[in-house]
Amino acid sequence: MAGPTDRSSPRTRAALDELGRLLLADHTPPSVLRRIVELVQQALPGAADVSITLMRDGSPTTAAFTGRLAEELDETQYERGYGPCLDAAMSGQFTEILDARAEDRWPEYVPVFLEHGALSSLAAPVPAPHLSAGLNVYARTARAFGDDDRSALAEFAAYAGAALTNMDALQDARELAENMQKAMEFRSVIEQAKGILVERYRLTAQQAFRLLAEASMHTNRKVRDIAEDLVLTGELPAAPPIRRPPADGGS
Repeated sequence: MAGPTDRSSPRTRAALDELGRLLLADHTPPSVLRRIVELVQQALPGAADVSITLMRDGSPTTAAFTGRLAEELDETQYERGYGPCLDAAMSGQFTEILDARAEDRWPEYVPVFLEHGALSSLAAPVPAPHLSAGLNVYARTARAFGDDDRSALAEFAAYAGAALTNMDALQDARELAENMQKAMEFRSVIEQAKGILVERYRLTAQQAFRLLAEASMHTNRKVRDIAEDLVLTGELPAAPPIRRPPADGGS
């Protein structure tokens, strides 16, 4: 990803540099998103509050926010089903309220916006391949954001998109590792249970597994659960009659 533009203020460049150094593996997803909104608030002088809206399966949620203003105005939009942060997240376009006192879009939202003491806002779409998201900035003054602020917010949104994408990939990797670990644990307990049956009844490994499978069918439980019970208690639940191998060792 390209570095901050030359037009960025020193404060914006410092915030973007910190964001670029952020090591996602050392943070939980909520802590990464929380840091992003904090840095946006620090970098944009007019920002009173900042939030990130995530859309998953058509349902919006505020993943991180810097204060009650952002949280409450986000929730107001979700309740009504429309508003600038939802428009930005779903349309992929910047959405701005220059002066809420002259705003005629979102007629049920704007009065609440004004009641909370906000006069302008800026929402940038967050580019992420597997979800829709918006980076939202609220201000208590009218026309709080200029061209430099819009450029800076676009850069922050790009970093946020990379962070969300990396976090999804990291989460997928962690889930895969956890599933593999569980599979290894399940295989281990099944092998232990088979060993008990082989020793106890002088069965082959294949016959021992077949006995576990038959117990599983009789009890309508998973083979691994039957195996765990056998290892822990020494008992085979609802075990069918033991069929010993013939003298030649066949099945």
